[in-house]
Amino acid sequence: MTEQRQPNRLIKETSPYLRQHAYNPVDWYPWCEEAFERARREDKPILLSIGYSACHWCHVMERESFENEEIARLMNELFVNIKVDREERPDLDALYMAAVQAMTGHGGWPMTVFLTPDGVPFFGGTYFPPEDRYGLPGFARVLVGVARTYRERRQDVQQAGRELMAHLRRLHDVAPSPEEPTADLMDLAFAHFSRTFDPDEGGFGGAPKFPPSMAVNFLLRYFHRTGRDEAREMVERTLQKMARGGIYDQLGGGFHRYATDARWLVPHFEKMLYDNALLARAYLAAYQATGNPLYRRIVEETLDYVIREMTDPSGGFYSTQDADSEGEEGKYFVWTRQEILNILGDAEGDIVCRYFGVTDQGNFEGKNILSIPREKEIVARLEGLSVEQLEEIVERGRRILFAARQKRVPPHRDEKIIVAWNGLMLRAFAEAAAVLESDGYRQVARRNAEFLLSRLRQEKGLLHCFTDGVAKIPAFLDDYACLCDGLLALYEVDFDLRWLKEADALAREMIERFWDPQLGGFFYTSSAHTDVLVRLKDFFDNATPSGNSVAADVLLRLSRLLDREEYREKTTTILRLAREGMSRFPGGFGHLLCVLDALLSPSKEFVLVGEPDAEPTRAMLRVIHRRFLPNKVIVVGRPDDDHAPEVIPLLRGRVPSSEPSGCTVYVCENYTCGMPVVRSEDLEEQLVGTGLQR
Repeated sequence: MTEQRQPNRLIKETSPYLRQHAYNPVDWYPWCEEAFERARREDKPILLSIGYSACHWCHVMERESFENEEIARLMNELFVNIKVDREERPDLDALYMAAVQAMTGHGGWPMTVFLTPDGVPFFGGTYFPPEDRYGLPGFARVLVGVARTYRERRQDVQQAGRELMAHLRRLHDVAPSPEEPTADLMDLAFAHFSRTFDPDEGGFGGAPKFPPSMAVNFLLRYFHRTGRDEAREMVERTLQKMARGGIYDQLGGGFHRYATDARWLVPHFEKMLYDNALLARAYLAAYQATGNPLYRRIVEETLDYVIREMTDPSGGFYSTQDADSEGEEGKYFVWTRQEILNILGDAEGDIVCRYFGVTDQGNFEGKNILSIPREKEIVARLEGLSVEQLEEIVERGRRILFAARQKRVPPHRDEKIIVAWNGLMLRAFAEAAAVLESDGYRQVARRNAEFLLSRLRQEKGLLHCFTDGVAKIPAFLDDYACLCDGLLALYEVDFDLRWLKEADALAREMIERFWDPQLGGFFYTSSAHTDVLVRLKDFFDNATPSGNSVAADVLLRLSRLLDREEYREKTTTILRLAREGMSRFPGGFGHLLCVLDALLSPSKEFVLVGEPDAEPTRAMLRVIHRRFLPNKVIVVGRPDDDHAPEVIPLLRGRVPSSEPSGCTVYVCENYTCGMPVVRSEDLEEQLVGTGLQR
């Protein structure tokens, strides 16, 4: 069909999602002034469709409606049609999603919004079927009805738009609470998570279940703060159930987007870079806190998957992998029992099938999503094997099945490199490099930082994403905040001052471009984004942490590293702005709750004087990283480096070890230091009773 059609304007776009629609019979425009000018000239409403390349239902709506000649004819006749990639323009997505949620009470993708020629929304929804079904009106009927309303009831349309815009402005004009943020907000959050926790399957609430990485991090901190064992139990139950479920790719590593059921068995099969970044960090923290080798394995398999399948040769990380392959959701990942027996042979194949819960009937549309429904001790006993024998057979089977799966048609990969998501993954690799002592992960992190700073950091400011050699969209708040976040983590791995200086420069630029001087807090867009109707402020931690919560975290850490009180004050302002929301809906502020814990907890500062890569220094760092110390700061200064103390006040006046290759460590709390130590055993003794230790 694409060979017979002429492409529309989207063929010239860099977004893979937009190019997927380039041969639709719809007369699509990208988001541009030309489309709005035409709408004004012809007095037509705008049909705005927002989605992303890995979205299953976006593909469904394309096949059913945007490829339908009659529906496309109606769209072209009645509307000016604009297609937007939500990952390229998260600002537009946030604005119009808030409008759709206000109009309908829910949101999601694909999102369909009808606008006046000035961009003001007046009607919208998410997925519409081509004909009436699922209790939804057919898309053709919606198109005709909306166009008629626009023609015949113009005043009603304009009034609805005015009221909606006023609502959106009120929603984001929040004044700071007069009260300082206090620890009772964390107690409220713990009570909320306790009430909604699923004691059987882990996670919070029922189906569908999304991976609660930020809640896990908060609960680990809460356990560290209070010793409440229930917090640790919630964390461990959730992480173990997810690791054994179908939401985790049992062959290739990495997590799918979410589970459609309460047991983590049946996923929505797309894989998102940000999910895997956040979950790798959650499992890594749990490994520090408990020493459970399962968590280490999940971290390594997840990061190795990212290196293998989601890393550009230049060092950037790709954004998503599709849910579908060959037009079917999950086809790449599922198996029949007979397929496995044919590949592994009947004897070992039968054992592997029992281990992964594979049956003739299947658990997903007649096929099998691999999961681990039974403890390995039970499977070993049923098969008459030792646990070690079972593990050997399963590991061999995994390798063979993975190699066989590699020959299938893979899901589409969206190769956009998004700065915010790269920043999240940069931090995951940097922290894993430190905790797991992996030079390989450190090199991946360094290459990523080099790429982001060389290709997306420009004199006019940071850019949002990079596709096919092109970077053109000004960065948003979370791009600045998450890149700062990753650079700070990288500094605490290789102690190159460049990363710290770049993070500080980005933080200053972020404040200049996004900070609200009237009410405080950060807008999502800067003054460089001239084509949005309202500058929104978001504090809610959703699939990713909000820009404000990451910015608050970054500024607090920088304040401790660089002794910048003005940064700490901005963190406090953000928490005061979000205080009411945190008290009413604590489940929606997982990352900001971690920032609150950091603000209210004593800061543990480790000041090391020695060569960063020398074994005495590495031995000291090993002792520190063995513990779960979420509020720590680590700085290292070389004995002969006079510049580092000028940048980092914590290094000033620190005397190195008398041994030429030794390392001296000062353990400080809130800028007050104890006696220096020069042996890792002495540091270990000084830290007894400090933090959770694996």
